Amino acid sequence: MVKKKNIEHMFDSIAPEYDRLNHLMSLNMDKLWRRKALQKIVTKDKSQKILDIACGTGDFSIAIAEHANPLTEIEGIDISEGMLEVMRTKLARRGLDGRVSARLGDSESLPYPDNSFDRVTIAFGIRNFEHREKALEEILRVLKPCGRLVILELSIPTNALVRFAFKFYFTKFVPLIGGKISGDKGAYSYLPDSVIKFPGKKEWIATMEACGFDQVTHKAFTFGICRMYTGEKK
Repeated sequence: MVKKKNIEHMFDSIAPEYDRLNHLMSLNMDKLWRRKALQKIVTKDKSQKILDIACGTGDFSIAIAEHANPLTEIEGIDISEGMLEVMRTKLARRGLDGRVSARLGDSESLPYPDNSFDRVTIAFGIRNFEHREKALEEILRVLKPCGRLVILELSIPTNALVRFAFKFYFTKFVPLIGGKISGDKGAYSYLPDSVIKFPGKKEWIATMEACGFDQVTHKAFTFGICRMYTGEKK
C-alpha cells in the first residue's frame, strides 16, 4: 500500500516539471478529458462551491473557474506544498487567486464542515490515496445533499491492441523520458504502476456504492485510457 508521506515527498520533488510531464504521460489528452468532465461539474447559471481534491498544480481548478459562474468558489486541496506553490503562481498569473484557493490538506481528514460543497472533483489523483474508502467517506460528508463527486482517472484499455501499445508506452517510454526530465526516474516508474494497480471499473463502482454514493456512473474516454466516475449524495 502506498504511504502518503512518500507520495507527498515524490510530488514535491517533481512539481517543477509536473505539468510538462503530465501532458507527456497522457499524450496531451488530459486537457480534453478535463473539458468533458466539466459538463458534470459546472452549472453556469448559478454560483457553486466546488472542492478540487489532489488539485496538484491547479490545472483542473483553473479550468473549473474559467467555465463556472463568476460567483462560484473553488477550493483546491493537496498534500504536496511543492505542487501548491506552482498552483499559486499560476492563479496569480491568471488573476484567479481571489476566486480559487490552494490549501494544504489531506483527503482522509478534510478541514471542512458537513454539507459544504455542491461538487467535489478528483482528477488523476485518487489512485495515489493511501486509504481510498476513508477519503470517499470524507467526501460524502462534506458534499451537500444532492451534491456530486466527479473522478477522472487513467486506466488500462480493454482493447487488446490498444492495451499493448498503451502499456509499452506507459511502462517503458514514460519512465525513461520522465526520469531524464525530472531527475526522478522512480516517480515516473511509480506513476504507471499505480495506474495498472488501480481497481477496474466494476470494482471501483462497487467501492463507491459501498461508501454511500448513489447513482454511480462510469464513462470511458479514448479507448478506456481515461475513465470518469460520478456519484451523488442522497
